[in-house]
Amino acid sequence: MKVLVTGGGGREHALAWRLSLGSSVSAVYVAPGNAGTALERNIHNVSIAVDDFPRLADFAHKEGIDLTIVGPEAPLVDGFADYFKERGLRCFGPSRAAAQLEGSKAFAKGFLQRHGIPTAASVTFTDLVAAKAHVHRHGLPIVIKADGLAAGKGVVAAHSLKEAEAALTAMLSGDAFGDAGRKVVVEEFLEGEESSFIALCDGRTALPLASSQDHKAAFDGDQGPNTGGMGAYSPAPVISAALHARIMARIVRPTLAGMAAEGAPYTGFLYVGLMVTPGGEAKVIEFNCRLGDPEAQPILMRLQSDLAAACCAALDEGLQGQSLAWDERTALGVVMAAGGYPGQYAKGHPITGLDIVQGRHCKVFHAGTQLTGDAVVSNGGRVLCVVGLGKTVTAAQGKAYAAVGDIDWRDVRYRSDIGYRAVAREKRL
Repeated sequence: MKVLVTGGGGREHALAWRLSLGSSVSAVYVAPGNAGTALERNIHNVSIAVDDFPRLADFAHKEGIDLTIVGPEAPLVDGFADYFKERGLRCFGPSRAAAQLEGSKAFAKGFLQRHGIPTAASVTFTDLVAAKAHVHRHGLPIVIKADGLAAGKGVVAAHSLKEAEAALTAMLSGDAFGDAGRKVVVEEFLEGEESSFIALCDGRTALPLASSQDHKAAFDGDQGPNTGGMGAYSPAPVISAALHARIMARIVRPTLAGMAAEGAPYTGFLYVGLMVTPGGEAKVIEFNCRLGDPEAQPILMRLQSDLAAACCAALDEGLQGQSLAWDERTALGVVMAAGGYPGQYAKGHPITGLDIVQGRHCKVFHAGTQLTGDAVVSNGGRVLCVVGLGKTVTAAQGKAYAAVGDIDWRDVRYRSDIGYRAVAREKRL
């Protein structure tokens, strides 16, 4: 079959690469793609923006695309899957109604509360005075979230009243995230360890992907502002077999049942951001309506099944009894970013060393890159995700950072501690 992936980041490079390896797939197209997808065998970039629904649908009809997979969240929240369905095209992704789970944090919190799914206690505000009064009554620390889409940066864990009030003022005024922040969710601060749990869903059945753990903070030791993600690894040791079963029973399956009961059955990748408490219980921090980035890169590095076939089975409500095959090794990805990210950063710097690191145990997934002639240059905040495979987290970490050391461009930066919690666990064993 022919497959179209929409998007141009690291997640989309990983999706396109994994799809291209499936026995059912003859060609993969990426719109608009990046330098990494342009250089892959059997993958073709298409110069169409992710939000140009009519041109993408026209291309899919003309090229005979059998399956479209949407990478980023914004088009799904805006109804991409609905539009393609109306045009008679098969699209793997949730409807506009189902994508509210990510598109509105207020909707998601209300949904969790309605269906008794474990999550942090929260209150939603549109009024600044009322929000500040709540923070003063509640005490610190406290978490403040922009209601709408904010590219993974709309969350502040405030440890002082000054920090909390500044976040509320910036969001509710529209200065920080525009309309996405004019409603905020203020919720209790949960202690524990974050993890990502992603499943393929067909509206009724969920087929879990391998667990993973992301690193959102910009700097080592989980310090600094939130980013879209500075690295990730899979599997996540914090998700034991027993906890995995509880997550499926208490969170994932009730979410599918609840969405179906509310008239918005969920088909697509369902991403559940979890906090695993010191007592070993999991609570929902957030939902995303697509694969995570950078979680997709290590997860898809380990996947051995035909992803396109699995997505088609989901579209046909046929996931019951299905399974996925996984490489037993750990995959760990380090994001290499432009200096200044997640703030202001420069673009257009030539990247060297990419030809050195490709191999059986390492893969470089491109995010913010483009081709200028034969040169690969930086073209975003998160530029690359370098993934290593190893028998242990420590081994995978070593392979990833060895490859990172071979790659360079002006003002590159990255965290040096991706996977540190899991490495510490291995040392204690």
